[in-house]
Amino acid sequence: MRRSPVWTPDLGAGRGATKHQRLTDRVIADIESGALSPGTRMPTHRDLAHRLKVSVQTVSIAYKQAEQLGYLSGEIGRGTFVRPRITERAGRFMLDRASRGITDLSIIRAAYTQEHEEASQHLMAALSGADNGAFMRPCRPVAGLDRHRDVARIWLERLGVTAEADRILITNGAAQGIFLSVAAVVRPGDLVLTEKLTDHGIIGLANVLGFTLHGLPTDAEGILPDAFEAVCLASKVTALVLIPTFNNPTASVMGEERRRTVAGVARRHGVFVIEDEVCKPLSEKPLPSLVGLVPDLGFFVTSFTKSVMTGLRSGYLVVPPAYSIRVGSILRVTGWSGTNVMAEMAARWVEDGTAERLLQVQRHETRERQTLLADIVGPVVASSHPDALCAWLGVPEGWTEDGLVRSLAAHGIAVTSSDPFIAGGERPAGGIRICVGGHYSQAHLRETFERMRATFEQMPPVFDAGPIS
Repeated sequence: MRRSPVWTPDLGAGRGATKHQRLTDRVIADIESGALSPGTRMPTHRDLAHRLKVSVQTVSIAYKQAEQLGYLSGEIGRGTFVRPRITERAGRFMLDRASRGITDLSIIRAAYTQEHEEASQHLMAALSGADNGAFMRPCRPVAGLDRHRDVARIWLERLGVTAEADRILITNGAAQGIFLSVAAVVRPGDLVLTEKLTDHGIIGLANVLGFTLHGLPTDAEGILPDAFEAVCLASKVTALVLIPTFNNPTASVMGEERRRTVAGVARRHGVFVIEDEVCKPLSEKPLPSLVGLVPDLGFFVTSFTKSVMTGLRSGYLVVPPAYSIRVGSILRVTGWSGTNVMAEMAARWVEDGTAERLLQVQRHETRERQTLLADIVGPVVASSHPDALCAWLGVPEGWTEDGLVRSLAAHGIAVTSSDPFIAGGERPAGGIRICVGGHYSQAHLRETFERMRATFEQMPPVFDAGPIS
């Protein structure tokens, strides 16, 4: 733990701002500059008030505001600490590799069954006995081989996206597609909107690319159009990045009317829409794509990793007509092109029906696992969907998120707190995300969910330091 006993910020002249607002701004500025590093223990309210010659209430209000914005964390009995940035926090809550004896529900991934294993073995055998020069020799086009882009059109059509081949790029999964889309239209300092709770990838990109990310309030269908419109009227918004189908981490699904309304707001204000639809193949309900509603402003991103097989890291990116050359250039300088062998594997599975068959397996397995979760820990499920790979759980009374995460870890269950998913703005109600995918049998998951329920039913430790050993 790092301490900052002599941190005495200069609040500067008033200029109309209250003392507590100037102190909040100073806290944020010093954290952003690195003067206050992650994990630093802040001065007590009383000590800082004495040094600055302000009231204790002024410091309390400033610390509280910084906490709501995600910069500080107050822990009862221990003090106030600088929160790690998202790129550091994500690693703390999501396991980088499997640990023995741990059931890892901390990372969202597709289920893996014997059918997936057999299908991949069959594909590998077919590749090993074929003449693969058609996709192993070429290093152009950068956007992807013509055959792969033609197959992409077939897969995209089933997702409600119609696009000419020259608007499609082959990517190494959805994450690369999101990066390419954002990098094509967003500049440092630009304002980008997303859901209040959203995938940590876009939050990390804000840190890397230097744009300002603001989280919009949501309901069971995703972002609220009125809130989107209000921000557009008040500020210049460059882009909206959202997950319309099975949001990560809340599993919300945006209905057709909401999609049309959101697209209308984007069209009126000239806001680019970057649509992360990595999980859309899991939905059997036909829903319009936002890129189809705003083709000149819309980017559509999908891949096979969440719907067909986790290791099939090949994806498709659809871009507005005027951005094909620009996005292709960014792809070339950051990775040259998508990996042809992965794109070939995906193309073969689309052509021979294996992708569709494994998609049906995925849907069935996901529904079975979501049913198990609802049956065993249903009372604490805040939001979920039968076809989603994750669920959002409320934190039982008396617990804190971190305390619950630690206690579950002590019982061999890895989950994720809300920290990595909170976009800029006021901190929303807390919770933890659990994922139902992975290479686990239903019997194993049943036993895991029962251990989880037993933990929820326990009284939390007095000092929130973990269970008694």
